[in-house]
Amino acid sequence: MRARPATALSALLLPALLLAACTSGTPGSSTDHAQSGAVGTSPLQNPDGTRPGLAPLTSAADHKAGRDLIGKVRTAAAGPRTGYDRDQFGPAWTDNVDGTALGHNNCDTRNDLLARDGRSVQHKDGSACTVTSMTIHDPYTGKDVQWTKAQATKIQIDHVMPLSYDWQMGAAKWDKAKRVRIANDPLNLIPADGPQNSAKGDSGPSEWLPADPKIRCSYVVRFAQVALKYDLPVTPADKQTMLAQCS
Repeated sequence: MRARPATALSALLLPALLLAACTSGTPGSSTDHAQSGAVGTSPLQNPDGTRPGLAPLTSAADHKAGRDLIGKVRTAAAGPRTGYDRDQFGPAWTDNVDGTALGHNNCDTRNDLLARDGRSVQHKDGSACTVTSMTIHDPYTGKDVQWTKAQATKIQIDHVMPLSYDWQMGAAKWDKAKRVRIANDPLNLIPADGPQNSAKGDSGPSEWLPADPKIRCSYVVRFAQVALKYDLPVTPADKQTMLAQCS
């Protein structure tokens, strides 16, 4: 059978390509980011934190949805830090945690999060858990990072709602199991630039926000999601700052 001329084949393919372009979503929208996996997932489409990364919220509709969600968060003055210790939230990155999406899967929380958000992930020989290298998009700076286990602190796992902040806002009165849960809940955890995480410390949004302005609305929406899931308030100053990021 004689091959079709290239021009005739192009004419046949063009309508299909145009149709695909029209149905793939608006380029640059948070939905497009989530589907492509280029920079992560919109927090509005990731209520349990199991999907990769954190994508910017760019549309007016998403900003309104973010403000509506933040509006549901209670406010209260921060309590004392007295008695806080990291050990109050269990061993760091324990897999022995109930009630989270990644608990009891034979892999510690840190490696679970690296594998969730990394691309071209390589594991230690003989291990399905230990991540040794990857490419990862850091949402806090907006940059891609080439990471290896030899440079472990280059990417750190950020508790979006810091554990000391949780303690001061009500977690001091929780039982140990609930504290272990929030410390290992993927909704509350984002692999991010090490210096950014160190600079944040235990600050709320009124004292610290990611370096990249484009991600700040998404960041405070994720902060609000954690607060609502665990029925924790934020300070009035933090709530005001959170609302402003999605204005």
